Amino acid sequence: MSRWLLHPRLTLLVRLILGVTFVLAALPKIGDPPSLAKAIWAYQLVPALALNPMALVLPWLELLCGLALLAGVWVRAAALWVGALLLAFSLALAVNLAQHRPIDCGCFGTAGPRTEAERLADMRRDLLRDLGLLLLVAQVLAATAPRKP
Repeated sequence: MSRWLLHPRLTLLVRLILGVTFVLAALPKIGDPPSLAKAIWAYQLVPALALNPMALVLPWLELLCGLALLAGVWVRAAALWVGALLLAFSLALAVNLAQHRPIDCGCFGTAGPRTEAERLADMRRDLLRDLGLLLLVAQVLAATAPRKP
């Protein structure tokens, strides 16, 4: 079973899924930093001074990591960054879900008008998606771990 989980073809597929996901998530945010800053502010977890720098840097980090995974360069470093980002995103979603604070996650740009119940359902789905992506990151990290002779 572990040989299958560490198979190079599976790792390639997982890298492509993660890479495409992060490139697609980055592109709308790169083009609209004010909307991303507003989405980050809605989480109520980040000081106001950090909003603009985060809105400018995070999408480019996502894009760089996504492209690295797609190209097969800096795979381990990109997977570690993607994992760290997914952990932060998951934690932020979980905190807001626990406080019943419905927000638009801002993951793939801004969503249209939604009811509170729809946003909470979206948040649960987004959290499950992020946790699933974390499993993919774990596969890449396990498959690219240095092997002892």
